[in-house]
Amino acid sequence: MGTHRAMKTIGLIGAGHIGSQLARLAVANGYDVVLSNSRGPQTLAPLVKELGPRARAATPEEAAQAGDLVVVTVPLKAYRAVPVEPLAGKVVIDTDNYYPERDGHLRELDEETTTTSELLQAHLPRSKVVKAFNHIYAAELTTHGQPKGTPNRRALVIAGDDDAAKAVVGRLIDQFGFDVVDAGPLREGWRIQRDTPGYGPRRNAEELRRDLAAAKRYAET
Repeated sequence: MGTHRAMKTIGLIGAGHIGSQLARLAVANGYDVVLSNSRGPQTLAPLVKELGPRARAATPEEAAQAGDLVVVTVPLKAYRAVPVEPLAGKVVIDTDNYYPERDGHLRELDEETTTTSELLQAHLPRSKVVKAFNHIYAAELTTHGQPKGTPNRRALVIAGDDDAAKAVVGRLIDQFGFDVVDAGPLREGWRIQRDTPGYGPRRNAEELRRDLAAAKRYAET
């Protein structure tokens, strides 16, 4: 027995801009994907057709159940609808950002007493949440990737409280064509939230580490 079962299937809860792009990357790298959204599997037929035989559409519960690893990529205001039981024990990637104009105001985020990924982790107490993919424009996920070892390769941030889970997500990001910069525990995820230096632009690992160090709390800006 290996230390962990080979990851074969990636479940996606949410199939918007980021979700559909991660599905494309997953299929291109040999994973099966199970896609879901709030509107029902039939609305995902065009994307499933594009992705081919490795993809199928299902309910969020089924996607959560099927995934060896699951990506939660729903608008933040909908995070409480993410199924809890089928995600117990699993690594969950959180791509979320807080947009008050879309999500409504969440006091603990406005006051900066918590972060988006810590909210999801509290909702999923038996899952291992890792923050990733929140600070790159969706279109660039499938165009900016480069092989490992490429000079000046673009880097992406992870944050999480479980080192083994971060290692799993880090391997996935590397496979998808990006270097990985570890920002530390989930509570440090604020360093890559919207309006921070590293949010959006193309950065290599060294530049991204500088951006994380330079990030300021909203209250300080």
